[in-house]
Amino acid sequence: MLRVGLTGGLASGKTFVGHTLADLGCVLIEADQLGHQVLTPGGEAYDAVVQEFGNDILDQDNHIDRAKLSALVWNAPERLEKLNSLVHPPVFVHEERIIAEAVRRDPHAILVVAAAILVETGRYKQFDKLIVVFCDREQQIERAVKRGPYGRDEVLARLSRQLPLEEKLKVADYVIDTSGSKENTLEQVRVVYESLRSLSR
Repeated sequence: MLRVGLTGGLASGKTFVGHTLADLGCVLIEADQLGHQVLTPGGEAYDAVVQEFGNDILDQDNHIDRAKLSALVWNAPERLEKLNSLVHPPVFVHEERIIAEAVRRDPHAILVVAAAILVETGRYKQFDKLIVVFCDREQQIERAVKRGPYGRDEVLARLSRQLPLEEKLKVADYVIDTSGSKENTLEQVRVVYESLRSLSR
């Protein structure tokens, strides 16, 4: 089993690269998706998060409104840390279960964990290899605004609170630049995949 971390800045193309690696044969774990899962009603973190942040974060169907929750934590580091302490442990449990199943099916599998803050938390050190995805800052902003639900000012504020991509690039084993065409990005991903596959054998 080859464990690979996949990270990058906001709207840098991490999801596209991850899905391409999955199409090529990697086992992909998307930490953001698992984070959504544990915050749904009945999810492992749902009750604790609602208790901590109040019923005002719920929509009319009693689902956690992620935009409302985000607004409470992004300018309050201690509240963000508290949220992470409630969400990350059950996410890691899900990840380990997926990993165990992947190893059982194929001991030589390439496991890719896509997460936004692998470098910030130091968790990248747990992986055999690290892929960092990046693009031009203005492209990041345009992509993030287009994707929604945040406007340009909110996107800029979020970027200002993220570790600069330059710092992430310093610890990368592989770098994928998504600034160019889709075809160019796909070719870079294929090259990385072939390298990973040779290591996993």
